[in-house]
Amino acid sequence: MAYPKPRHDIADIVRAHRPGLEARHFLSRGQKRVLTDIGRCRTAALGGHVEVCTGCGREHPVYNSCRNRHCPKCQAAAQQKWIDARAERVLNVPHFHVVFTLPSELKSLARRHPAAIYNALFRATSELLLELGRTRLKATLGLTLVLHTWTRDLRFHPHVHVLATAGGLSLDGKRFVHARKDYLFPVEVMGRLLRGKVLDALRTLHRKGAFPELGKRSFGRLMASLAAHKCWVVYGKAPFRRSQHVLSYLGRYTHRVGIANSRLLEIGPGHVTFRTKGKGTSTLHPVDFLGRFIQHVLPDGFHKIRHAGLYASPTLLEQARALLPTRSAAKAPEPSSDEPIRCAHCGALIQRIRLARAPPLEGPCV
Repeated sequence: MAYPKPRHDIADIVRAHRPGLEARHFLSRGQKRVLTDIGRCRTAALGGHVEVCTGCGREHPVYNSCRNRHCPKCQAAAQQKWIDARAERVLNVPHFHVVFTLPSELKSLARRHPAAIYNALFRATSELLLELGRTRLKATLGLTLVLHTWTRDLRFHPHVHVLATAGGLSLDGKRFVHARKDYLFPVEVMGRLLRGKVLDALRTLHRKGAFPELGKRSFGRLMASLAAHKCWVVYGKAPFRRSQHVLSYLGRYTHRVGIANSRLLEIGPGHVTFRTKGKGTSTLHPVDFLGRFIQHVLPDGFHKIRHAGLYASPTLLEQARALLPTRSAAKAPEPSSDEPIRCAHCGALIQRIRLARAPPLEGPCV
């Protein structure tokens, strides 16, 4: 599938302004690797092949992608592959979209200890939804959770998107229990449970020495500030009625990065202008833009997409599926990508000639 090429590319900003960014900010090894990969993506540095027409002789170089999960150019194919793999696993029931947000008081701690805080948010979110499912519906829900850390203007804003089945497999496994059509659970209840579970997780982490920079008094003040919020922010959306809509919507979230190249409106020597929400725009110095972009790099090996309940148990999932109406027939498979490629100008066959990688750049690559 061909995707239109955006006018501007984050890689151009990286190549031009990375030295300025490194002069002003300390970058982790992972952040440096992301910048290196984005700067080299689909260039001669990663090699590739030349498509040569056997008829008219036209040549077109095609370079390899970096496949970094933070690269804006590498997500479309990965997203479609993920959707195809999940197509047969999504239950044929409505799904609710719920968003759980980390309080602003925890942003500083999340910057210093991202894996610990993000894991706590994931665990609290899945546990509270599964508990509410068991107590209020007497059923096990199916959950898919996706972590995002940004706003539309690239500010740091960790939150978890959850797609939850509108009901679940009864605790005795004999029937599928359907939830209400208008909402899953009250947002106030979910907000209070989120607060309690995250606070418990923070106490455990601090007791184990996960936050060495926080003494007993500093940690106590942080906990008091967090506890003062009676209900943490939880946002629920109207349910999706069809599983096909669930997949297409979820795909937009699973492989999204902080900003897509298509949102870049203008790049100049001293500014980057990009689209935010609706018709809104934001303009930043290129170094400031990269500073905001790079803060959303996740820790190495961190899984930002997770499953819980029915979607984490093949056995329970098949039990639930057997109790639901069958899905409509799947679409016919698309033609194989192994079919011969023909020239758009003369129709002759295209021959691919492999290209060697360009010599590595001087200096460390990360």
